Amino acid sequence: MTVLEVKDLHVKIADTEKEILKGVSFTINKGETVALMGPNGSGKSTLAYALMGHPRYEITSGSVVFRGKDLTELEADERAQLGLFLSFQYPSTVAGVTVQNYLRAAYNSIHEPLSVPKFRRLLKEKMEALSMDTSFADRYVNEGWSGGEKKRGEILALSILEPSLAVLDETDSGLDIDAIRIVSEGVNAAKSEREEMSTLIITHYKRILEYINPDRVIILLQGRVVQEGGPELVDKLEAEGYDWVRESA
Repeated sequence: MTVLEVKDLHVKIADTEKEILKGVSFTINKGETVALMGPNGSGKSTLAYALMGHPRYEITSGSVVFRGKDLTELEADERAQLGLFLSFQYPSTVAGVTVQNYLRAAYNSIHEPLSVPKFRRLLKEKMEALSMDTSFADRYVNEGWSGGEKKRGEILALSILEPSLAVLDETDSGLDIDAIRIVSEGVNAAKSEREEMSTLIITHYKRILEYINPDRVIILLQGRVVQEGGPELVDKLEAEGYDWVRESA
C-alpha cells in the first residue's frame, strides 16, 4: 500500500522565482523506511518543508498524495492530523511552554484525549526509553537545551504522536556517536511498536543508517531525483562521494 506519492513536484521560495525542486517524483509504501540523500543545496530540506506545508515553500505544480488525500491545499496542522510528522533539523525554542503541555496538546489534537495523569505516565515511559531525564517534562521546549537534547526531544515527539509517516530532516546532524545511537534506538523503538509506520530519513551520511536500515535509497541532486536503489547505494556514496552521481546525472 502506497502511503505517500510525490509526482512531478515543483517548489519555489515564496514571493520569488527561485525554483528549488524541479519535478521530483517518488513513492513511500506502508511500513517502508526510505533514505533521502544528496549534497548540500540539493533540495532535501525544501522537500521536507514542502511536504509539511511550510508557507515559505510554494508548490507551483505537481502533487503530493498522502494516505489517499491531496496535501497541496492543506495547512500544516491538517497534515499533522492526517498522520504526517516532521522532525526539524534545527528545532525551535518555545519559551514559556513546557514539554508536557506542548506534547499533550499535540497528542490530544490527533488522538483520543488523555487526562494529565495518564499523559504524564506515557511521557515518563517514552522519556526513559530515550535516556532523557524526566525533569525535562517541566522545562520549556528546547530552551537552554544542547543539540543532542533537542534532537532527542524531536524523537520523543515522534514516539508520543505515533504518525503514519515520519520525516526526519537531518536528525543526525551535530550529534556525537552516542547521541546518534540513542536517537536511532528511539526511532527503531517507535517503529517496532507500530510496524506500519513509514519513515523518510533525510541525511548526508551513512552513520545513522548503520542503526536505522533503509529499504530503499533516493538520491537528490539539484532539485531532481537522479538515482534510486537499495541500501548498497549508501556504501557507494560513503566510498565515492557524490562525484559519480553528478557525472551520471
